[in-house]
Amino acid sequence: MGRLIIYAGNSNLPLAREIARRAGSHLSAATVESFPDGETRVRLEESVRGADVFIIQSICPPANHHLMELLLMIDAARRASAKRVTAVIPYYAYSRQEKKLTGREPISAKLVANLIATAGANRVLTVDLHAPAIEGFFDIPVDHLRSAPIMADYLRELDLSDLVVVSPDVGGVKRANRLRQFLDEKASLAVVFKERPEEPTAPAILGMVGEVKGKTALIIDDIIATGETIIEAADVLVKRGARKIYACAVHAVFAPGAVENLLAAPIEKMVVTNTIPIPSGLDDRVVVVDMAPLLAEAIRYIHEGRSMTTLFDKVEAEWRAERARS
Repeated sequence: MGRLIIYAGNSNLPLAREIARRAGSHLSAATVESFPDGETRVRLEESVRGADVFIIQSICPPANHHLMELLLMIDAARRASAKRVTAVIPYYAYSRQEKKLTGREPISAKLVANLIATAGANRVLTVDLHAPAIEGFFDIPVDHLRSAPIMADYLRELDLSDLVVVSPDVGGVKRANRLRQFLDEKASLAVVFKERPEEPTAPAILGMVGEVKGKTALIIDDIIATGETIIEAADVLVKRGARKIYACAVHAVFAPGAVENLLAAPIEKMVVTNTIPIPSGLDDRVVVVDMAPLLAEAIRYIHEGRSMTTLFDKVEAEWRAERARS
């Protein structure tokens, strides 16, 4: 494969710079800006002919703008004769629209996958898709990184005695169980669920499967937007007698007011990653875990033609060895 060249759009430049540095490279120069009428202008400022190009871009708010930046950068690299173009997408937007809930709706996650491939990407590297089935929406290879070992590195520093890992909805049970296995295979698992009453205008009734009384509860979700799901789960845990509550989520979209609402909830710490830029000056109860080392290592593996399964196994083995030593 040709020389390694790394570019980034404007969505998360601090993360992109750190990924490039840890990959032993740097961000190559690119013009990514808007014309006066709002259209996006892209120009790669050096030759990429025959190169192995990686374009780092989270599709975070404003999602449509950042998606267009990514598509145009991919197209520019392809038209400039790059040998291979890998789209590095730490946060994949539209992932919650991976199926039709009612009639006459699009499957937006599939459409975005089509756009990325049509633009000219040969490969995608991403983190914690909302639904793993989205990998199958692509007709190009997808390397799907999981944040569980990285988050567990920080979480094990907390007081997690008598732990119960909690999924705030039925769809996240596998995610919660995976984190539980990393933290403490003896820990229990619980799930919050909503029961829809027969009366359409009546509010949903929150229920729970699992025992949390007197335990340390850790809520795990993939995306925080409004924070409502986690806050509702925390309220249920308090009512069920949980001794202490932590929460973690991979992608911190943080819609307006979300952070304030989460900090007002009965949650001792909120752990997120930096797949999306995190506002500065947040309360110290919000902890940000760095995904740059894992993403940088993944880029090196792809560039060198090494097996990504080997990387996944290596990350898990290193974490389990560290846990055994502690």
